[in-house]
Amino acid sequence: MFETAVVAFTTFFATIGPVSVAMIFAAMTHGSSPADKRAMAVRGSLIAAIILGSFALTGETLLAALGISLAALKVSAGILLLLIAIDMVFARESGVSSTTEEENIEARQKKDISVFPLATPLIAGPGSMGAAILLMASTENNLTSKAIVIAALLAVLLITLVLLLLANKVQRLLGVTGMQVISRVFGVLLSALAVQFMFDGLAGSGLLG
Repeated sequence: MFETAVVAFTTFFATIGPVSVAMIFAAMTHGSSPADKRAMAVRGSLIAAIILGSFALTGETLLAALGISLAALKVSAGILLLLIAIDMVFARESGVSSTTEEENIEARQKKDISVFPLATPLIAGPGSMGAAILLMASTENNLTSKAIVIAALLAVLLITLVLLLLANKVQRLLGVTGMQVISRVFGVLLSALAVQFMFDGLAGSGLLG
């Protein structure tokens, strides 16, 4: 159970990226009042929690309806997570784990960014959605393991909310260098988890047996 908790927390922390989300939020809300910033942070976090929670709770049903096996999900999700991990290690931005330049331009024209781009794709992006489905499907209907995955998701979302509320202080404290150090550390961990997911998927597919 401890291993499940560590894997789930690390995967969600790496795919959501609370620190980088807070840094981007601070830049995008420059000039907004403290009250507006708090409202957007809370609203964006709640919407993201609903999105990720929905994927976590209904993902297995969706996979069954589409005829997608757990082995196939592990391989595909492993590839997606590995791409995110590579971007994190090399401190690169991509549309997988961050907003694109076009999305940034659109966001700057909005007064309220709580739904877009904060809730999605910054918090609830392709990586975190895929991770939610994969981790829940990997529990093999063990209710305790499912509860641990959900608890890990909520813990990371809570950390994200706290960092959003303290975004300006986090930005001043860590700076670009500090953020990239944290990103690279979790990128290395995520890359190892991604490769393990692919190994497990290939082993479960029967292609290697």
